[in-house]
Amino acid sequence: MTAGIWFDAQNVEAWLGGRAVISELNLQLRLGESTTILGPNGAGKSTLVKLIDRNLYPIVKPDSHLHLFGSSNVNLWQLRRRLGVVSSELETRFLPQISAREIVLSGFFGSMRLGRDQTANSNQTDTVTELLTKLNLASIADQRFGSLSDGQKRRLMIARALVHDPAVLVLDEPSRALDLKACHQLLQSLRQLCRNGTTLVLITHRIDTIIPEMGRVLFINQGKLCGDGNPQQQLQAKPLSALFDTPLSVVEHQGFRQVLPA
Repeated sequence: MTAGIWFDAQNVEAWLGGRAVISELNLQLRLGESTTILGPNGAGKSTLVKLIDRNLYPIVKPDSHLHLFGSSNVNLWQLRRRLGVVSSELETRFLPQISAREIVLSGFFGSMRLGRDQTANSNQTDTVTELLTKLNLASIADQRFGSLSDGQKRRLMIARALVHDPAVLVLDEPSRALDLKACHQLLQSLRQLCRNGTTLVLITHRIDTIIPEMGRVLFINQGKLCGDGNPQQQLQAKPLSALFDTPLSVVEHQGFRQVLPA
């Protein structure tokens, strides 16, 4: 693996439902460089997540490749130990009666709940307790998943994704359906993860959820990358107006940005 590069795509094309949803993808993502992938709904953002976590494979072509952590042949179990993925879709797969603690523990086994032959050891239970504390979830550890708020569920999914202490954490629209307080709590958690050395990849259409710790912003639209630079370059009125095809102005405060109609 070239030093620091964990995702390396060259001329990648991917199809879903009989149509190309990603085309001519040339992209390298580096460890230590937290990155936002920004684009309108339907732009191909979630498809890119599927390529990253191997739920979708690219078309085989002689002039293309897709390497994860330096390899095109990835053992999925080993990948889960280096890469955590969080999506709101994952939340729908858990039974409402399972406790918050069990959901995080199940991350060690790649299951939706603890089976009869899946017994957590003391190191694993200690790790879960530590993660729940770090994400301000200790008080709800024994509550049923179905009784939790959307914000608590989202942070619980992050805790579950972190059980193996992955080098990279990918978050697909993590602020979806969250109210203002829950969204702010989530952003504080993400900022702390960045400060502690986790490389984040934030997939979003919301400019206001891009935390100041992001060092790179990519634009995607119609399945193609159409912009790449630092936040100071990308998160300006002119490029954002072009990306979302609507006139926008940008207001900045303490490293966060909000867009308004121009």
